[in-house]
Amino acid sequence: MDTYILLLVALGVLILLTAWLPMVLKEAPLSLPIACVLLGAAIFGLLPIPGPPPDPIGNRAATERLTELVVLISLMGAGLKIDRPFGWRGWGITWRLLGPGMLLTIAMLAVLAHLILGLGAASAVLLAACLAPTDPVLASDVQVGPPRSGEEDEVRFALTSEAGLNDGLAFPFVLLAVMLAGGERGGDGWWGWFTYAVLWKVAAGIAAGYVLGRVLAWTTFRMPNRAKLSRTGAGFVALGITLLVYGATEKLGGYGFLAVFVAALTLRSAERGHAYHEKLHDFAEELERLLMMALLVLLGGAAAAGGLLHAADGWVVAFALAAVFVVRPLAGWVGLWGAGRPPEERATIAFFGIRGLGTFYYLAFALGHAEFEEAGTLWSAATTVVLVSVFLHGTTVTPAMAFLDRRRGGQQLDLPLPDRA
Repeated sequence: MDTYILLLVALGVLILLTAWLPMVLKEAPLSLPIACVLLGAAIFGLLPIPGPPPDPIGNRAATERLTELVVLISLMGAGLKIDRPFGWRGWGITWRLLGPGMLLTIAMLAVLAHLILGLGAASAVLLAACLAPTDPVLASDVQVGPPRSGEEDEVRFALTSEAGLNDGLAFPFVLLAVMLAGGERGGDGWWGWFTYAVLWKVAAGIAAGYVLGRVLAWTTFRMPNRAKLSRTGAGFVALGITLLVYGATEKLGGYGFLAVFVAALTLRSAERGHAYHEKLHDFAEELERLLMMALLVLLGGAAAAGGLLHAADGWVVAFALAAVFVVRPLAGWVGLWGAGRPPEERATIAFFGIRGLGTFYYLAFALGHAEFEEAGTLWSAATTVVLVSVFLHGTTVTPAMAFLDRRRGGQQLDLPLPDRA
């Protein structure tokens, strides 16, 4: 009973901190993720907490499901808050980051994982695929503002749209690593992997997200007046949409992450100026923040008192520094070559490829479907990269974005859209 009461107190404190800390840290060169990681390290590393510390490695299945959920909620929120209509030309900077930028990132990380960490092909590709995507959860500080707010300059739009769509490119390489390791989810040879993991699953994810998004948009905004969901004013509808789209798409064999983001974009495109989008987004953002804080506190505890960093030697640290300071900035800069953006914007987009909780989802997923050599090194390398990203990007994002806003004279890309009830 005492442990149960302590858990209730801890949960209450966490919820209050979820609401309070963002206001305290808003103007400080310190991000909410940093505070959560430090809090977890202090609680589990310094205080006499009963029971074992958090163990993501020993609780791989729980790690997979919890990180999966927070990424899903983040993807829904990200899709709802993008004001820019979807299009080939308007999203040109996104395609550059997803195409040459991300593919180069995966290739460079895989080579470095082999050369620096001595990993085999399967483990090197897996680590590269886990670390390549910009995380939609921890990248919220560099994303666009709420729906219809007008806070959508090119840098924020690029990082938001990239974080929403890059799972559709990272997941095929996770499945490639599973195939190389002899797992059952990798496909049947190279041609089987390409047709299944690349062509079918991407196409199914996009199609399912679009169709379900259209159906849900109709039920939300176009049904007879008394029946449409927008009349409820309930923000938790966003959670229902997220889970429905993800589950249905996974059942069809598509990429559920990709489908959720596409469904959110499709839903937003219907009645783009409707005020209900803000309620959906606000609920998703609050739920995402609560889940993110809980998981980052556990991450800090696992890093300080658990076994996540037991294999983090000098070579792992060198790999992590190269991944954050060299690979992503270089790949991003190359991908944005010829995009017609000022150098400071290209540098900012290339630098803020934040790594976060999605990395642990991919890693836990793959380790549940195949046996990989040096699994301990994979966990330690992924954790080190994420921690470096959390502290580096968390301390630099506020001054960097403030500098860009001053250079633009405070102007944003879009103006707020009119209210529609």
